[in-house]
Formats: sequence, structure tokens, C-alpha cells
Amino acid sequence: MPESPDSPASGRPGVTSLTTAAAFKPVGSTGIIKSPSWQRPNQGVPSTGRISNSATYSGSVAPANSALGQTQPSDQDTLVQRAEHIPAGKRTPMCAHCNQVIRGPFLVALGKSWHPEEFNCAHCKNTMAYIGFVEEKGALYCELCYEKFFAPECGRCQRKILGEVINALKQTWHVSCFVCVACGKPIRNNVFHLEDGEPYCETDYYALFGTICHGCEFPIEAGDMFLEALGYTWHDTCFVCSVCCESLEGQTFFSKKDKPLCKKHAHSVNF
Repeated sequence: MPESPDSPASGRPGVTSLTTAAAFKPVGSTGIIKSPSWQRPNQGVPSTGRISNSATYSGSVAPANSALGQTQPSDQDTLVQRAEHIPAGKRTPMCAHCNQVIRGPFLVALGKSWHPEEFNCAHCKNTMAYIGFVEEKGALYCELCYEKFFAPECGRCQRKILGEVINALKQTWHVSCFVCVACGKPIRNNVFHLEDGEPYCETDYYALFGTICHGCEFPIEAGDMFLEALGYTWHDTCFVCSVCCESLEGQTFFSKKDKPLCKKHAHSVNF
């Protein structure tokens, strides 16, 4: 039972009961301004998750969320490449397309050599000697055809993704678009949690919505066993006698200055 800091060990012992942690809410307002939900209506999403990066694209488009006021993303890890122009010289490499010797200027791309007139997009057949190209499923496509037929759309800004792709919540995202609502940092491949449909990094989620164990000062996560005693919340393994560390879970205990004590040390210790 809770008592005043200056009182002796309580003569009215308490008994703890164990509970399984679910979802916690802060007592007061968090001060966070909520932006519109990132998920589609009637679309089920996990409350926690881990992001995967994949080159296999199959994405659906959700309404863009502009609450963080970010500028349009740039693909820092872009998939678009450009061929290198090599002037005529003593080298006579083999063309990767026609397997014939190249006598004159040639292009180098993907570690191979090409006749300039034969380095063409697999779809539109236009030359890629002076524009960007992307390799997809063993074929080469110009930047425009790749963007049109292969590049996924970002679930937030609805622009095509030409660089690293984040797969989360059954959608695809730019790295710079899938960010923690609280701190604004990219979540990348880290564990994240959803609150009211918004993603939070693990640190901010527990800081805003979690409950801290009074014993170890670490968060009590969903699924953890916990108990409430002395006006605080504890992991079941953290609620122990302050002197001998004997577990007090389900046991009669005493307290002195908000410190739990077993029967043995209830009247023999001064803090």
C-alpha cells in the first residue's frame, strides 16, 4: 500500500496481482498534432512492423500525407545509370548485343561494351546513348519506359520511385516519405509502431504512448507481464524486495518510502 515518505514500514501489507500488458496511453496530452491517416479506409494494417527493402514492386497508392511539409523526395540511391562514351582507339571490344568486334567509338555499360547504335531500350527501341537507363529482369529500359511500366508509386507523394524502395503497410514508399510522425526521421528497415494510423519509430512510440517500469526504467512492451503496486507499474520480474531482491509477485509485501520490502525486512531496514 502506498504511504508517505517519512512513515515507518506499513503495518498493512499489500498483495500484487499480475496483468498482461496491452496498449498504453499517456495520461495527458502528448502535444503531437495528428496528420491525416496514412492507411486506406477499411484496410487492415499491423500495429507494429518491420520494413523490408525490395526490388520486386507491387504497390497500391494511398492518399498523400503532406502534414510534415516535406519537399518532394529525390532518389539518392537511384537505379538510373548512364553509359560511358569511349573514343576510338586501339581497343576493339566485342559488342554485347551483336557479338561483333567494335571498330570505332563505343559505349560501356554494366561492364560490357556496345555499338552506340545498338544500345537501345528493350521497349521503345530508342537509343540510350545519351539518356539514363535501368536494368530490369535482365533487360535494359530507358528511364522513361522504366518509370512508366516498372517503377512503383510512393504511397505518400504518389510519385514514381526510381531509387531505394521501402515496402511497408502493403504499400511502397520513398525512404524520405516513410518517416516517424514525431521526429520526422526515416524509419528505413527499423521496427515501427502505428498509433491512430500514423507510424512512429520505436523510441518515440514508447516515449509518447508507453509505460515505463518503475524498477528497471525500461518500457513495458505489448505482451509483457506487469503489475501495479505502490502507485507505479512494474515488470513482474522487477517487483522485488529492495533488500534481498526476493520476488514479491503474488506475495504479501510492505513498503517504506515507496520501496517494496518482503516480510523479513519490513521492520529491520531504515532508508
